Amino acid sequence: MQVSCTQENLSKGLGIVGRAVATRTTLPITNHVLIGTDNSRLRLAATNLEIAVSCWIGTQVIEEGSIAVPAGLLTDFVNSLPSDQIGLGVASQTQTMEIKCAQSEAHISGQKAEEFPPIPQIGEGINTKIEALPLRTAIGQVVFAAAADDSRPVLTGGYAQLSGDKLTLAAADGFRLAVYNLPLLTPVGEEVGVIIPARSLRELDRLLRDQEDPLEVTINPQKSQILFRLKNVEIVSQLIQGSFPDYNQLIPQSHTTRAVINVAEFLRAIKSASVFARDGSGIVKLEIIPNEGIQISARAEEVGDNEGKISASIEGQAAKIAFNSKYLMDIFGILGDEQVVLEVTTPSSPGVFRPVGEEDWVQVVMPMFVQW
Repeated sequence: MQVSCTQENLSKGLGIVGRAVATRTTLPITNHVLIGTDNSRLRLAATNLEIAVSCWIGTQVIEEGSIAVPAGLLTDFVNSLPSDQIGLGVASQTQTMEIKCAQSEAHISGQKAEEFPPIPQIGEGINTKIEALPLRTAIGQVVFAAAADDSRPVLTGGYAQLSGDKLTLAAADGFRLAVYNLPLLTPVGEEVGVIIPARSLRELDRLLRDQEDPLEVTINPQKSQILFRLKNVEIVSQLIQGSFPDYNQLIPQSHTTRAVINVAEFLRAIKSASVFARDGSGIVKLEIIPNEGIQISARAEEVGDNEGKISASIEGQAAKIAFNSKYLMDIFGILGDEQVVLEVTTPSSPGVFRPVGEEDWVQVVMPMFVQW
């Protein structure tokens, strides 16, 4: 292999695929990045066997070829080089990559490309297109609610339900639920629901930052893998097998108290209360008082307490409910300066958060049981 490309392009490409490189693995070659020529471009690929990311960069191909080299070593060296043209060469007899840039030269021992785990190819299946920005918004407002532990694997991912021209993305960890609806540019022929690992969704979110055009999504016929095709980048993720809970049954359909609150004002009060909630199991109490507002308090035994009040437009009866302060900050930390509705029934029933005037998303949070 003999190619020439810019240091900037190669560094950016290695940064894109680098997050898919395995860090702790019993298969050492997954610590490598696969580099090869592909239709007059240079293809970089990495996989940890759960996700695989491929990236194509512009290059001058002098001689075709491919090799797998240690990802960390190559990335660190390329990042140290000046912004200049880089020449990459591979001696097929020794599987050594030669790198030349300005006055620098290095040789990195690699392995045959055939020894690298095959990157899944998804051609047929359920196919659609989605606008990049709405998908980023959906991921940001849902994925944080996915479970962090593996005791229930189906809860460690985001449930994606494709039906007609709509995508519903949902995540839950047993204590909270987040649901977001967004349109599909291309309707799907059949309804399908799959569970995408939360890590894969976060990686997709990172890659979508530079994406303006719609992306193509394909689920293979076995519903075991999903492909996201972006501009010059592809990410393939394994899907989590199992049945996701029926999230519609977890959303209360009625309420006795409805409060419209300002996001910034509420978040400030929650942050103040959370200082004391740290030593009190994270509990923050909300007392919703018609014609007065919402009283927010937290108490830590032998340390102290905090009490604050915010204005709110309240309909219905007075109500009391307690939440984990972290869950509230997770929700309100991703929102802008807008208004959100809080719907409450009883102190032991879930609280429901919805944006004013929008039906795209809903957050359901289980209450904390406290003595009032």
